[in-house]
Amino acid sequence: MRLIFAHLAQILIAGLGGLLFQVLGVPAAWLSGAAIAMTLWGLTRWAVPMPRALADAAMLISGASMGAAVTPEAIAAMGRYPSSLILLIVAVVVISCASVLWLTRVSGWRTDDAVLASVPGALSTVLAIAVDRKAEVASIAIVQNVRLFVLIALLPSAVVMVGEGGNGAALLGQGLPVETPAGMAFVFGGSLIVGALFNRLKVAAPILLGATLVSTASHGTELVTGVIPPVIATGGLVLIGIFIAERFRDLQRSTLKKTLFAALGSLTIGMVVAVAFAILAAWLAGVSFANGLVAFAPGGLEAMTVLALILGLDPLYVGSHHLVRFLSIGLVVPFVVAWLQRDR
Repeated sequence: MRLIFAHLAQILIAGLGGLLFQVLGVPAAWLSGAAIAMTLWGLTRWAVPMPRALADAAMLISGASMGAAVTPEAIAAMGRYPSSLILLIVAVVVISCASVLWLTRVSGWRTDDAVLASVPGALSTVLAIAVDRKAEVASIAIVQNVRLFVLIALLPSAVVMVGEGGNGAALLGQGLPVETPAGMAFVFGGSLIVGALFNRLKVAAPILLGATLVSTASHGTELVTGVIPPVIATGGLVLIGIFIAERFRDLQRSTLKKTLFAALGSLTIGMVVAVAFAILAAWLAGVSFANGLVAFAPGGLEAMTVLALILGLDPLYVGSHHLVRFLSIGLVVPFVVAWLQRDR
């Protein structure tokens, strides 16, 4: 009974950390706030290890939430910008490879860790895979978070200086309804079955990947049309924050100092490549450079789409590009990391 109360206390503390970051307007608030709160809690003698069942629940909820972004509208938007979307895939590969070279050749990282730190965006997916594969989660999280925070802080000003937004807010519609209990049972049940199969195949983050695939297929075909209730989706992010924080407990100041230099180098390389591809994509798709810049910026799906709305850009153009990047990372990276770690 005492252990149960300890776990409940940790979830409450992590949730309060996420709530604080949400109030402060920090990007990826519930994930990063929960992770930081639990990292600090881990310095006390009351911290307890997270049970595997809760970790699996976190990945199940997060994967189902990610797949819900694949709406028929988003699929239709992808069909209008084929050349731009192809360039996006090429840009993701170039950004990742260039950043991997920086991290391995200059900063001395292992290749599998460098891959997870270099992929642009999909923070929760990347960190969940990193934990599952016993990678250097603390260093990877620092590189990914520096990239996200800098983009959120500086990109709006850059867009205002160089771009002209249209009336993109009207394109969002009214949003999707919350999924029914039967729909959630279908998605979660199918996710567990596919996740169990991936687990037997030794795929990284099998529950997360299985949930993403099942939810993506279900929503893309309109077999399921609602989204995971926000309170459940938020709870999943809080649980992943707890899961990640367990790898932060032994973070040394020297690691932070060394990783910060690696993070800034990775960010600079990524943005140079992203800007070059954004210029070309904007010309091919016939959109403004501001739309191209936000669409190709290596930030989070939700953050960049909301940013497009706030700046008066086309949220379907921006959102469809980040959705393709997000799903590509989530579906490909687990297999790449598993292949890189096959001998280790």
